[in-house]
Amino acid sequence: MDDRAKNTEIIKAEALRLGFSACGISLAEKLDKEAQHLSDWLQEGKNADMDYMQNNFDKRINPKELVPNSKTVISVILNYFPGEIPHQKGKARISKYALGRDYHKVMKKKLKQLFQFINDEIQPIQGRFFTDSAPVMDKAWAEKSGLGWRGKNGNLINKTIGSFFFIGEIIIDLDLIPDKAINAYCGNCTDCIDACPTDALHIPYKLDANLCISYHTIENKDLIPENIIKNIEDNIFGCDICQDVCPWNQKIPLTQIKDFGSRLDLLKLEYNDYLNMDEDSFNKIFEGTPVRRAGYHKIKQSVQQIISYQNESIS
Repeated sequence: MDDRAKNTEIIKAEALRLGFSACGISLAEKLDKEAQHLSDWLQEGKNADMDYMQNNFDKRINPKELVPNSKTVISVILNYFPGEIPHQKGKARISKYALGRDYHKVMKKKLKQLFQFINDEIQPIQGRFFTDSAPVMDKAWAEKSGLGWRGKNGNLINKTIGSFFFIGEIIIDLDLIPDKAINAYCGNCTDCIDACPTDALHIPYKLDANLCISYHTIENKDLIPENIIKNIEDNIFGCDICQDVCPWNQKIPLTQIKDFGSRLDLLKLEYNDYLNMDEDSFNKIFEGTPVRRAGYHKIKQSVQQIISYQNESIS
């Protein structure tokens, strides 16, 4: 076994020891196909008002723009699935990924440990690590490294753990053995498309943020349009509908990370609890969770809109 193969095995074993669900390797090369897909998506305005998606285009498609002389992209995924969560209609709902500690902190700590391990135990390296924190096309790199295939809802799907996972990358100047991309296994299934209540997936593989509940409950700083509010299905932060119905998510293991799914108590909050909550209380209740990203005013505004629509519908 040559050094590249040996180092590749050592790194993957360490990634699993650190608690990552899987690890894959790809060459640090320009993403030509993905670049065209991203360009088309942006030109069609499917990024809504997320103008930052247009920034640093060259860095998004070329890892060497982020790490000069980079040779390898190490991709890792981390299961956050807390289990099935029954929903009572009329109660505020939060996306599963936000029912625990902010994933940026959890992932970055583990990525830093893996980076340091490579630097100390294999050879000194130059590089950077990321988790949804820079202009990096994480799904594209994970797909290239064989960690899953792109589903029709745009999410990466892994045969073993479905799609309820976070993605991270380490881009370094170390030569390793790249993995091969795997086949897609969605076939003729359209469950995610059929289940989306706002028709955000009307074009498979090309999510339209203008119609996406997650976008409107997290990123959109303005009022949520009526066509979204009337189909929002109690989601006040994020949305899991297209993932919940996916056949690949029906028999998946629970997360082994105690920080994820540790705040199921947040689902006990009623709409009136949000209306009666002041900003200090909100910050204390959601301390350390991704919900803080949207902020007090956004969440309260969304709740007020949902309640107003529900009252109008009743009357």
